[in-house]
Amino acid sequence: MLLFFAAALNSLESGQAEEDQRQLESALRRGCVACYAAEGSYPADLDYLKEHYGIQVDETQYVVYYDLFASNLMPEITVLEQMP
Repeated sequence: MLLFFAAALNSLESGQAEEDQRQLESALRRGCVACYAAEGSYPADLDYLKEHYGIQVDETQYVVYYDLFASNLMPEITVLEQMP
């Protein structure tokens, strides 16, 4: 019974971590769109999003890849969980 409970708890924590990751990626995309709507171009880098649009990234838990090709094209954003 204890083993079953531990497995269920682990599954629940894993699902929460995946949801947190999806929410961070969604927040980053919304911030990019808000910047484009307000300023006419996408943010040049992740630091600009953090500073001007209030995006917070727990860098001990996540790695964010932000690749901007051109200021008028949506950047590629990838959020990965940091490995311990």
